[in-house]
This record gives sequence, structure tokens and C-alpha cells, in this order.
Amino acid sequence: MILKKNSLILLWMFTALLFSGCKAKYSLSGATIPIEAKTVSVSFFENKTTLGSPSISQRFTEKLRDVVSTQTNLSLMKTNGDLHFEGAITDYNVAPVAIQSNDQAANNRLSITVLVKYVNRFDESKNFEQTFTRFADFKASTSISSQEDVLLTEINRQLTEDIFNRSFNNW
Repeated sequence: MILKKNSLILLWMFTALLFSGCKAKYSLSGATIPIEAKTVSVSFFENKTTLGSPSISQRFTEKLRDVVSTQTNLSLMKTNGDLHFEGAITDYNVAPVAIQSNDQAANNRLSITVLVKYVNRFDESKNFEQTFTRFADFKASTSISSQEDVLLTEINRQLTEDIFNRSFNNW
């Protein structure tokens, strides 16, 4: 009995020692974050499109900041975070996607492309510069201006989810 108890204690101590040597920490979202990282910064994403409304930069930047701060335990800083995001909105495009029999569009698609540069101060192999594109469809019988708020909310949700997963889940 004593031998069994000592074996269990030894096994528990070995397991605790094994896990204490890990370099990554995990958040409730499942994200893998370097143990040394304490801060994150998200620079303003400039609108470099010719058609996009002036508010898309602010809305996208704030959404990315919200996602990073709510899904990790990192402190959000204005600049020089241990992990850093920067980039620009590079494309804003509306195009027909579903043509009806009378050569009229039934639906239009708003597509937005964002160029993102991610810098991980502790692990350069995790750094990347990549474009992300997402879209949302809307009825062609409605104007883009009447639908833009809802469409931007959905597209920003998708884009920031993709960026978060690429940065912290290596997807």
C-alpha cells in the first residue's frame, strides 16, 4: 500500500514537472500564446481603397482590438506590444454574384481584403504578412449604403476570426 502511494506521488510530481517546462500558455479560446508575452498592440489599419467608406478603418481596427483583448489575457497597448498587428485595408469591392434569367443581378457581394503583418517578439517563426479576404452577399434590389453597416459587421467578424486563428492557433 505504501509503495503504491509513493508511486502515485512520484507520478504526480513527474507530471507536474513535465508540464511546468512548457513554453506556451493557453487561453480559454484555445489560443497558444508565448508564456513570455504580456502585451499586444494593434496599429490603426489605414483604408487604402478607393471605394470604401471612411469608417471601415476605424471599425475594423476596433474589432481586431476587441477580439484580441477579449480572447486572450494580454494587456492591450497602443504601441510596442510583445505581439503586434499592423496593416491596411487594401480592397473594397461590390460585384454581382447571382444573375437571374433576365441578365439582372439577384445578389451582389461586398468583399473586403486586409493586409496584416503580425510580429511575435519571442518567436520569429510565428511572424507573418498575409492578406485575408472575406465577403457578404446582399440583395441587388437594395443599395450598398443601406446594407453596409450590417455587411461590415459580419465581414469584420469573419476577418478578425481568421486573423486571430492564424496568429494564435497557427491555422
